[in-house]
Amino acid sequence: MSDNSEHEDEAFAEATLVQAIENQLQSGEPAAAQAVYNKLTLVGYEREEILELMALVLAHEVDAMLRDDRPFDGAWYEQALRALPELPEEN
Repeated sequence: MSDNSEHEDEAFAEATLVQAIENQLQSGEPAAAQAVYNKLTLVGYEREEILELMALVLAHEVDAMLRDDRPFDGAWYEQALRALPELPEEN
């Protein structure tokens, strides 16, 4: 049973992150979000793939915030977005 609820938690977390990315794209904040979305679209990525990649970057930063007990690093986040489709290194 715990395997299933763990999977549900992961799916919920991913959906939440994707929603956060969609909010960033709609609001235009940070500007890098839309720029990266456009870049990845031009090189042939599908919308779902782009949102997933961007959500992985956001998850990486949120994990680091929680682990290091520090505020969100917007500069790092924008830099990591701009590096896509290359994903950030695991720390």
